[in-house]
Amino acid sequence: MNASALTPVVVRLKLSLLKNGLRQSGGRRAAFITSAVLALLFAALQLLGLVMLRGNPNAATLAVLAVALVAVGWAVVPLFFPSGDETLDPTRLVMLPLRPRPLVGALLVASLVGIGPLFTLCLVLGSVLAVAHGAGAVLVAVLAVPLALLVCVALARAVAAANTRLLTSRKGRDLAVLSGLIVAVGMQFVNFGMRRLGDSGGLSALQPAGDVVRWLPPASAIGAVDAASEGAYGRAAAQLLIALAALGLLLYAWQRSLVKLMTTPDGSTLAAADASRDKSGRRGLGSLLPEGRTGTVMLRTLRYAWRDPKTKAAWITSLAIGLIVPVFNALQGVGTVYLACFATGMLGMQMYNQFGQDTSAFWMVLLTITSARDAYLELRARALALLLVTLPYTVLVASVTAGMLGAWEALPEVVGLALSLLGAMLATGAVASATLAYSIPQDSRRNVAPGQGGIAFLSMLGGVVVGTLLCAPMILLAIWLHTAGQHGALWLLLPLGAEYGGLVCWVGLRVAAPRMAGRLPEILAAVSTG
Repeated sequence: MNASALTPVVVRLKLSLLKNGLRQSGGRRAAFITSAVLALLFAALQLLGLVMLRGNPNAATLAVLAVALVAVGWAVVPLFFPSGDETLDPTRLVMLPLRPRPLVGALLVASLVGIGPLFTLCLVLGSVLAVAHGAGAVLVAVLAVPLALLVCVALARAVAAANTRLLTSRKGRDLAVLSGLIVAVGMQFVNFGMRRLGDSGGLSALQPAGDVVRWLPPASAIGAVDAASEGAYGRAAAQLLIALAALGLLLYAWQRSLVKLMTTPDGSTLAAADASRDKSGRRGLGSLLPEGRTGTVMLRTLRYAWRDPKTKAAWITSLAIGLIVPVFNALQGVGTVYLACFATGMLGMQMYNQFGQDTSAFWMVLLTITSARDAYLELRARALALLLVTLPYTVLVASVTAGMLGAWEALPEVVGLALSLLGAMLATGAVASATLAYSIPQDSRRNVAPGQGGIAFLSMLGGVVVGTLLCAPMILLAIWLHTAGQHGALWLLLPLGAEYGGLVCWVGLRVAAPRMAGRLPEILAAVSTG
């Protein structure tokens, strides 16, 4: 089947998939309509804003950077949201008698159907209207608008085809779960960039970046319109050729990926099995952990943190946000070295709902607990697994923050306060895990099973409040030493904080152990719900 005959079929397939998906539920239709309205409203506003920049000396710089940013979005969105478009998976078409070249053309046209392409078209059109001056620039713009749009779409398709095996595997699902983290971290960078932009005098600070980006596709197409407006037709032709060459390379890479997908068997499962078989037994990290129940539980906890998508997402989010908040505040000149305790608190939250990550597999843990002593050893081992990461991380974040602020003299005090906070979080987390367990669904983006939201909220809120109160003695000691002018004695907070945190943690584990041993059936029922 040639491309002219295949294209209408694929476009109708895309429309049918969209229509049938919306028929599944009213909630899905409402979400689609709401997102479509918001996206189109934002597209209209940015189109109007770009048109209003017409005549501004920095309009071209902003236009090329905006198009480049959207192109980056087209490249990464398929990696984090592969389920957003079923046609992104070409392996669904493997059994059909289709040749890669006409399939590429048909899928490219079908990719232009949707909210994303319409939003991109509005952005590109607004960028062109902001920089086009004169008949020559208008003629170049007629070529630049569809070229920039096609480069964005082809980029998304080429990336998706090259990573199809990843996107349909467990690692791909892990990547999708972590998409929220990427968005959160990205927003922190955008916020930081906007602040720096405001401090440096406006859009003129973007000029050096714009001079580079205007030669990168698809922003080079917008740069060609700006060059034609200035009468530099040779430069405009070169920038158009760059965008055209990029489109050709992306289509060629996309076609090669399709050929590989449609002719090569998937051996990733066997490779993964062989890799896991090589790492079995007490090798690597397992050989460094203590023997017996403690080492076994620690290794199991760390493997959950590495392999389970929800647990991994929670860990990576805590690690990233815990570092970003103090570092970004320090970069902006409004930070304090005490914000390093925020990182410790973020990781300490991982002690809460320890058995929720086990889900229904908790029954295997249940069989090994016959007394409060067994429950204590189980909870202690899980706390030690967290300490393997949390202790060096706390010292690292505190050191980085102190170094950036030039407050090295406050490092022992901050680390001591952070260790006392960590001990309190581990203690309250153990008690909350034993008394307020709840389920974490594995087949959705929810972090709490329906009907258990109140339990989760009470667990977190109560733990944070009680944990803060448990740290009160160390906080009051630090305040007294500052107000009394005993700055030379502040270093004592480091050993005192470590000892106090260890004592509080030990007491919390002792309190939680009998509660856990007496509530094993209730815990199993709670974590298995949903």
